[in-house]
Amino acid sequence: MNKKPVLRLRERYIGLMSGTSMDGVDVALCTIDNKQCRLVASLAFPFERQLKDEIMLMIDGETTLKQVGVLHHRLALVFADAVNALLKQENLEASSIRAIGSHGQTLWHAPDEAFPFTLQLGDASLISAKTGIDVVSDFRSKDIALGGQGAPFAPVFHQFLFGKHEQMVGVLNIGGMSNLSILGRKLIGFDTGPGNALMDIWVQKHQEVAFDKDGTWAKAGKVDKALLAELLAEPYFSKKAPKSTGRELFNILWLGKILRSHRAVSSENVQATLLALTVESIMREVKRYGVELLLVCGGGVHNVYLMEQLQKADSGVCIESTDALDVSSEQMEAMIFAWLAYKRVHRETVALSSVTGASRDGVLGSIYARD
Repeated sequence: MNKKPVLRLRERYIGLMSGTSMDGVDVALCTIDNKQCRLVASLAFPFERQLKDEIMLMIDGETTLKQVGVLHHRLALVFADAVNALLKQENLEASSIRAIGSHGQTLWHAPDEAFPFTLQLGDASLISAKTGIDVVSDFRSKDIALGGQGAPFAPVFHQFLFGKHEQMVGVLNIGGMSNLSILGRKLIGFDTGPGNALMDIWVQKHQEVAFDKDGTWAKAGKVDKALLAELLAEPYFSKKAPKSTGRELFNILWLGKILRSHRAVSSENVQATLLALTVESIMREVKRYGVELLLVCGGGVHNVYLMEQLQKADSGVCIESTDALDVSSEQMEAMIFAWLAYKRVHRETVALSSVTGASRDGVLGSIYARD
């Protein structure tokens, strides 16, 4: 005899996400129950440039255990300040929030090593102590312990939100990396490769700005076909799902090594080619899975030229922002971790194994109690 699902009252959760773009912390206040996750309020809390630079140096170079420990503490203070700023903005008491879901800042993600591991910084105990709210964190480790990639998490949330369409739906998140969810009979999701990360690195190096607004600099350049071909020769792109990646692969060292044999390519043409790399690596997978409707979220939505090139790459695919379906494209990732916190608090498994390759679905995350 089938048991009826337990009906729960709607609760407030806060989701925190600091992604591979490292622009800052996205904070999402959501009301959640069995059937709905609704964004109530949000806040973009910026990183100090010095902190972002220090994280980048740790990823791209050598570091010490002391530096890692200090950054673990400092990031937690930033996350706690971000939560408290949202509470102040919305005139809410900490006691009204059931829990915070904090992804943490990924320093390294290595699910395919002989001894797989993933490392996200931002001390959850300290966040809890500074906010007076229970914190759920360390979401990836359980999936890796079960033999999975530990990422991406987005597909299961995308299924929850958009899984009732009759068309073949893909949901694309373009952050520092790009990840794609395929919502079919079997849920599939994976990182397609770089999103904004390489373009951000390059424009910072040559234009001294954080990102290429609207893709203007890339649009001024021309795609170098030889360079693009060598970039696409990276074995990750031909690897079959499940797969995940990050700055541990697609970073300035990876790019610099390839550019040594393409020294004649101008800086703006490199930028144009990096944008083409993002588009091509995404659209290869969109075509492979026969996606008819592609819903896009993440920071890449605001890159006008990138969105134009995605549409131009295949006119047979209808491409829309998730905003068109009343789901914030900017706060989608932070909402995911509010929802995952809800799942952990209620000890519900997350049906992610078909995405990550884990041996089974698991209850993800650890709870760091305020008391």
